[in-house]
Amino acid sequence: MAALVLDGKQCAIETEERLAKQVAELKERTGGTPILATILVGADPASATYVKMKGNACRRVGMDSLAIELPETTTTDELLAKIEELNANPDVHGILLQHPVPAQINERACFDAIAAHKDVDGVTCLGFGRMAMKEPAYGAATPAGVMRLLNAYNIPIEGKHAVVVGRSPILGKPMAMMLLNANATVTICHSRTQGLSDILKQADIIVGAVGKPELIKADWIKDGAVVVDAGYHPGGIGDIELAPLYERASAVTPVPGGVGPMTINTLILQTLEAGLKHLS
Repeated sequence: MAALVLDGKQCAIETEERLAKQVAELKERTGGTPILATILVGADPASATYVKMKGNACRRVGMDSLAIELPETTTTDELLAKIEELNANPDVHGILLQHPVPAQINERACFDAIAAHKDVDGVTCLGFGRMAMKEPAYGAATPAGVMRLLNAYNIPIEGKHAVVVGRSPILGKPMAMMLLNANATVTICHSRTQGLSDILKQADIIVGAVGKPELIKADWIKDGAVVVDAGYHPGGIGDIELAPLYERASAVTPVPGGVGPMTINTLILQTLEAGLKHLS
């Protein structure tokens, strides 16, 4: 059987059309425009590209972005001061701290300094806890994007055995909680899990979020599984050996074009939601 391709790029395009209409209506009604502030510390080319893509996505739907660039030598205190400034700025509705930050910065302290109502990337401990408890919160953008993509294609989640390979605080862990909240039975694995292949063979839904190129082999995955690859590495490969799965899985996210576009799209969606709450 040919797998259903979960086209995140197309899903994001369709969502942007809807968001653009909502932004236009908001501007007409209130005169205000949702603004996402992006903070880039240092000159990492990949991070700079990601920040530029997020700014472009804002502009495509009629929102504004405020790009803040800080030097590589920035200290934790200096970054915290900038975040507090943005927290206090009523014109800023969402704050994104691009990660990773330089080694001398306490990244977790800076993430957690972002005000909850502006945490549109879902990176704070408070946001994670509220999401896990099914309380109102902005979910971490990548796993929230995965959930939106699964829902867009009506992929059944309830009662399924989902295996998440990865345990990062902004991807693997929130992904597991979101699937659990959707009534999946969830197993969390990682690169040091013993017997990983045996566990994966039991999975109805697999999320590769381990950050290692093609660590997960196609023959570890049973026929008919739903395969979500949240990794991206040079050469356009993900965390899962995808090529053989297009003929064996029931659904597959391509790399690129699957999870990636939904991450940025979710960030923009959640910034609009924050803007609506403040401006309406």
